[in-house]
Amino acid sequence: MTTKIWKEEELKEASDRLEGKDPEDAIRWAIAHFYPDLALACSFGPEDVCLVDMQTKINPEVKIFYLDTGLLFKETYDTRDRLIKKYGISPLQYRPTMTLEEQAKAHGDKLWAVNPDLCCKIRKIEPLMEALKGLRCWITGIRREQSPTRANAQVVEWDKSFNLVKVNPVVKWTIKDVWNYIHKYNVPYNILHDKGYPSIGCEPCTKPVKPGEDARAGRWAGFQKTECGLHNK
Repeated sequence: MTTKIWKEEELKEASDRLEGKDPEDAIRWAIAHFYPDLALACSFGPEDVCLVDMQTKINPEVKIFYLDTGLLFKETYDTRDRLIKKYGISPLQYRPTMTLEEQAKAHGDKLWAVNPDLCCKIRKIEPLMEALKGLRCWITGIRREQSPTRANAQVVEWDKSFNLVKVNPVVKWTIKDVWNYIHKYNVPYNILHDKGYPSIGCEPCTKPVKPGEDARAGRWAGFQKTECGLHNK
């Protein structure tokens, strides 16, 4: 079977059609055009747990993967386990090729506190490249509201960083939309969100935020860094 080569204008046309529709429509579109060569990237954040709920209702066979940096919060693993129990999913785990001990020996102890970009490259970007091998599409939970770097994200777009189609079903949602969905369908979520952590990454690089602060102010505090590199345009 010949694999379709998508032109950017075709992706834009699909994105424009899906812009005014529900996230489930974007998931159905992705499955219709790319299954089985697609996967949902899940960080176990609030947007991603919504997508797990939606996707398993549409097609529970679609792959779900997560990046295990070795530095995740215990509460993040707990969220994973509760999702597995509720939905019967088997998320694929991708780890860095370098252990924390090997990383410390090669680059010094606590690399995240000295060079967080290099740490993210080793512990997130390289495992993501492995996870995306052989795929033609990945589904993510990014939203335009999250940060200036995501403000122009489309429902469907070509991911130039990883050379495949990227589908962002909840891209136009507000954080209120996200939590309304979680509460409506009783979706398991990370309890740290109830303790001042709106955005959760690796434990050493994530702090709670104060009322009124930007949702991502607790990520890489003290650095001019807002993205780990997974969703750079």
